[in-house]
Amino acid sequence: MLHEVNIASMAIDPTSNTPIIILKSVKGDQAVPIWIGLLEATSIASALRDIKFDRPMTHDLFKNFIDNLEMEVSKVEVCDLKDNTFYARIYFVSKDKSFDMDARPSDAIAIALRFGAPIYVDDKIFDQSQMVEGDYEVLNKSEDGKKWADYLENLSPEDFGKYKV
Repeated sequence: MLHEVNIASMAIDPTSNTPIIILKSVKGDQAVPIWIGLLEATSIASALRDIKFDRPMTHDLFKNFIDNLEMEVSKVEVCDLKDNTFYARIYFVSKDKSFDMDARPSDAIAIALRFGAPIYVDDKIFDQSQMVEGDYEVLNKSEDGKKWADYLENLSPEDFGKYKV
């Protein structure tokens, strides 16, 4: 089953300095973090803040191309998670045909924002990305490592909305 999601927030992973986008279900409290590239984070943030550039950026150029073909993006789905890699599909429609294509979730989300298209996440993504119950081994035994382990252990989905990129 698909769940419509919104972008709850964007954050920076403090250990890797990698941007994270948090998708939260519209109806419910399910959330999923997806680590993305810096360029895609910039593209998503500019679309969220309605920032326009003098020259089209890659996702804006793609939107212009699709507009010229008289097509629309009807929806985006984050549809799979394999070996810690998320997969997405972009759904296109025109008066003559419809089709979908594989995409990285970050690109799909950046494009969905430009078209005002809804974003969906499959049930299995929420299931696979949930914390697994049990004991975890802390690899970094230093005070700093223990501090991060405690911090991460007590982290909840609501905490992700506190920090902005």
